[in-house]
Amino acid sequence: MRNKLGQIGLVIGGIVIGVAISLNFSAVAQREGATRQNLPLPVEELRAFSEVFGRVKQDYVEPVEDKKLITEAINGMLTGLDPHSAYLDQDAFKDMQVGTQGEFGGLGIEVGMEDGFVKVVSPIDDSPASRAGIKAGDLIVKLDDTSVKGMTLNDAVKKMRGRPNTQITLTVVRKNEQKPLIITLTRAVIKIQSVKYKLIEPGYAYFRVTQFQEHTGETLATAIQNLYKQNQGPMRGIILDLRNDPGGLLNGAVAVSAAFLPQNALVVYTEGRAEDAKMRLTASPENYLRSRGVKEDYISRLPADVRNVPMVVLV
Repeated sequence: MRNKLGQIGLVIGGIVIGVAISLNFSAVAQREGATRQNLPLPVEELRAFSEVFGRVKQDYVEPVEDKKLITEAINGMLTGLDPHSAYLDQDAFKDMQVGTQGEFGGLGIEVGMEDGFVKVVSPIDDSPASRAGIKAGDLIVKLDDTSVKGMTLNDAVKKMRGRPNTQITLTVVRKNEQKPLIITLTRAVIKIQSVKYKLIEPGYAYFRVTQFQEHTGETLATAIQNLYKQNQGPMRGIILDLRNDPGGLLNGAVAVSAAFLPQNALVVYTEGRAEDAKMRLTASPENYLRSRGVKEDYISRLPADVRNVPMVVLV
């Protein structure tokens, strides 16, 4: 994933820098071994981009740095493609790594952007946010006395994170509430427990996956083994709860799937124009044993009948 992001960042960065320097630049060469061809340039559209860039630099109500304008242009280019494409700069990539490694300091909220405000995707279980009653779908419109409108998501996340035992006041707009809610939270060290589990009654296992992290597959395998021991016999039914799971690492999701699918079954495939963008990820060790320090195939240790138990998935 990191390599993919790096490649995308390099290509897009090159395009934008080229536009800033001149409208007459060579087409990006295709990967080694591919057929080389001259790609037509959208000259009129690039000229419009250049004119808008210059107009904003000259006439906007306050000075704006070139880096900010170019970064926002890249963001717009990718977010306009589909709901799942996004640009990560160095800081955003570090934030993603922190989240998927399972520990950080802050409030415990998975967030996105909607209409210029911070939208709560999901409060993390047992975090300051969940204990204070923050709900999925809430819109955060102010952080302390600062309006969120106009902030980037990265800036808002940085403001919400901080040293443990320090406070921040959120102004929250919630559906069906007539007035904004004022909620003061105390930051804490957030340790994301990506897998929770229990035996609902003899023969029925419940697993909740809150996020796909580096070690989610390994943790789920341990949880399955523990419940089988606790049950002292075969399972009659399994519930896999993925509600409010915001996503995470692809190999973590493949590992969770591999726990319940036949070995080598297709989990997901990707399509792209470049050859190395075409992937077929199956329920096999090479597609989920990518976490640092994990060498043993933990899926192979699972009870054989776990793949045949009747199962309900909550989404």
